[in-house]
Amino acid sequence: MKVKAVVLEGIGDIRLRDIEVPGTLEPAADEVRVAIKAVGVCGSDVHYYKHGRIGDFIVNEPMVLGHEASGVVTAVGAKVSHLKVGDRVCMEPGIPDFGSRQTLEGHYNLDPAVRFWATPPIHGCLTPEVVHPAALTYKLPDSVSFAEGAMVEPLAIGVYAAAKGAIRPGDIAVVAGAGTIGMMVAFAALASGCSEVIVSDVAKAKLDIVAKVPGVIAVDLTKEKLADVVARRTAGKGADLFFEASGAPKAFDDMLDVVTQGGRVVLVGMPQDRVPIDVVALEVKEISLTGIFRYANVWDRTLALLGSGKIDLKPLISATYPFDKSIEAFERAAEQRPTDVKVQITF
Repeated sequence: MKVKAVVLEGIGDIRLRDIEVPGTLEPAADEVRVAIKAVGVCGSDVHYYKHGRIGDFIVNEPMVLGHEASGVVTAVGAKVSHLKVGDRVCMEPGIPDFGSRQTLEGHYNLDPAVRFWATPPIHGCLTPEVVHPAALTYKLPDSVSFAEGAMVEPLAIGVYAAAKGAIRPGDIAVVAGAGTIGMMVAFAALASGCSEVIVSDVAKAKLDIVAKVPGVIAVDLTKEKLADVVARRTAGKGADLFFEASGAPKAFDDMLDVVTQGGRVVLVGMPQDRVPIDVVALEVKEISLTGIFRYANVWDRTLALLGSGKIDLKPLISATYPFDKSIEAFERAAEQRPTDVKVQITF
């Protein structure tokens, strides 16, 4: 079928045009059709725009961008009972093989056959309507706007990381990185029971934004050492958790030093190259180390947190552009203005 969409043609070349994509707008028995209302411009979208690839994922042919979306249900399949026409929804963008071993074991994010929006060669959702599995489509709480609904995807990463960190009430956590994902991890950690989250970065503008959240201690690494701040805030004990959300190799230098004995480390950011880890320190301090890949089984929890008001994402929406100004939205996002967190496109 032919749709109007935001299409990445090649490095630095985005166009708003008609494109032929697989499928139909008639939902199957277990699918729904959704009229898109808001889409966030993700860092991965910008990376594909600027570089044409992320690791082994290479844009070899025109691809529709976008994977952070909310909208309104306009049609439902015959077997769909939990959604109806008119429902306000957001969509989990990774569609796994529902019969794969990973999916059946509950790790559907690790399914090697997952079809994730705007990850080559799969088209994304920056188009007026999409058809999506009903099982991966979630009704928005009344208090959650379309703009916030389009931010559930990055927030789900934070919620998944917090769950992996096995947070206990009163824990003190460190989050390395004050970008969008670092902020989401910090918010989720606080909502999950951390008494304090120490967020470190070299980007003062981003730190100023996250520092406004009660419970966040911002550390400007150009002015002070993370280890000194952690020691001061924990009376020398060290942090209970360390979330690496920057992907910067230098963040690994302090990681094990600032974590207490028996603490936990969750790797969220992805360095471009391999980084060394002090295995002896890991063993001597009995630090638990794990990583996450996207998220699984937390979308409903993420929406519940948003609906409860415990996490406020509205201040993170830096700019909004209409669909016909999508090229300008990507140009703005690619500028990476210091005070920008999330640029969105609306329909």
